[in-house]
Amino acid sequence: MRHALLVFSFCLLPSLSHAATKAPHSHGSLGAHEHGTARLDVALDGQTLALDLDSPGMNLVGFEHAPTSDADRAAVARAREKLTAPLELFNLPAAARCSVTRQELLSPLFGNAASDHDHDHDEHDADAHHEHSDVDGHFQLHCEQPQALTGLDLARFFTTFPSTHKVLVQAITPNGQVGLDATPDNSKLAF
Repeated sequence: MRHALLVFSFCLLPSLSHAATKAPHSHGSLGAHEHGTARLDVALDGQTLALDLDSPGMNLVGFEHAPTSDADRAAVARAREKLTAPLELFNLPAAARCSVTRQELLSPLFGNAASDHDHDHDEHDADAHHEHSDVDGHFQLHCEQPQALTGLDLARFFTTFPSTHKVLVQAITPNGQVGLDATPDNSKLAF
């Protein structure tokens, strides 16, 4: 039942999202592929915390093309390693005693996913060498003391990935829905 509620919660998030922040070239219900901007959906149900990150690869590795050099491959490996530590990256309170039970990182940059942002016939097709590669991170955590989860702080995310200037955060918790257009100067979301 809890899994169904989490899935249902994530299905609702796009319809409740920041429609006003969509750029003119948006693709799908999750909004535009906008360099410097990422999206984080959060759902807390009982002791299960789900985090769903969607970011242009440019924000995390500095490029979106397939890695072709040793430097490119090293940048991808560094970003992937940093993303595998969601407890630190999202600065969850230690008192919540959360542990990662499942995580999945998908991206054409990692060689394990096709780009969700293929274009039919827009202006980006004029440059056949320019592709959009997003990084999707799906994290599920078990929190022994979920009442200690009073929010999250993205300050470490911004310092870890300085090319990210804004994260559109939506959260569904037992206290209701909250959202924040997080920036390095405004990185804390209370829920």
